[in-house]
Amino acid sequence: MSTPDTLPSARRPGACGLANIPVILPLVVLAVLPALAFTTTPAPAADCRSQPAPGADWTDCNKSNIVIRGADLSGANLTGTDLSMTDLRSTTLTSAKLQKATLVRSSLAGADATGSDFSRVEAYRTSFAGIVAPGTTFSSAELQRADFKGAELTNADFEKAELGRADFEGASIGGARFAYANLSRAQFTGAIVDAPADFAGAFMFLTRIEGVDLSTATGLAQEQVDLACGDARTRLPDGLATPSSWPCTFD
Repeated sequence: MSTPDTLPSARRPGACGLANIPVILPLVVLAVLPALAFTTTPAPAADCRSQPAPGADWTDCNKSNIVIRGADLSGANLTGTDLSMTDLRSTTLTSAKLQKATLVRSSLAGADATGSDFSRVEAYRTSFAGIVAPGTTFSSAELQRADFKGAELTNADFEKAELGRADFEGASIGGARFAYANLSRAQFTGAIVDAPADFAGAFMFLTRIEGVDLSTATGLAQEQVDLACGDARTRLPDGLATPSSWPCTFD
C-alpha cells in the first residue's frame, strides 16, 4: 500500500497547480506587456485653431487662402497641411516640417526656410522667389512652374522632384542635388553654381542653361547636355562637348 510519502506527484494535493506556477507567471507577464505598450499617453492632437507660432502643430489642418505674412512658424509641424493660395511671404519656417503639404499657388517669397522639409509637397505655380532655404529638402516634390528666382538654395535637395518649367533664374544652387529630377524646360539662366551641383540622371529636355557655369557639376552626361539649351557662354564639365544644336530656337 502506498503511503503519503510515496504517493505519485500527480496525486499529491495541489501538486499540479504548484508545479506549473513558475511557468504560468512568465506567460501571464508576456501576455500583459504588449497591452501595457498600447496604454501609454497618446500624442497631443493638432490644434488647427491655434495662431501661427513657433512649434505650432497644424498637421493635416486646412489653412488655405489665408494671410499669415511675416509669421514665425519655426519648427512648426505642417505635415499634410493645406496651405493652397496662402500668403506666406517673409515667414520664418526654419526647421519646419511640411512633408506632403499642399502649397498650390501659395507665395513663400522672401521666407526663411533654412533646414526645412518640403519633401513630397504639392506646389504647382508656387512662388519661392527669394526664399532662403540652404540645406532644405524638396525631394519628390511636385514643383511644376514654381518660381525660385533669386532663391538661396545652397545644398538644397531636389532629388526626384518634378520641376518642369520651374524658374531658377539668378538662384544660388551650389551644392544642390537635382539627381533624377524632371528639369524639362526649367530655367537656370543666371543661376550661381559656386559649388558642385549634382545632375545625375536628371531629365533635361530643353532645360535653359544659357550662360550657366556648370564646369563643376557632377553626374552630367552628354545625352543630357544634348537635350538641354545652352550657348557659347555655357561652361560644361571636362569631357562634355557643346552640341551643334546650340543655341536653341524657340517659337
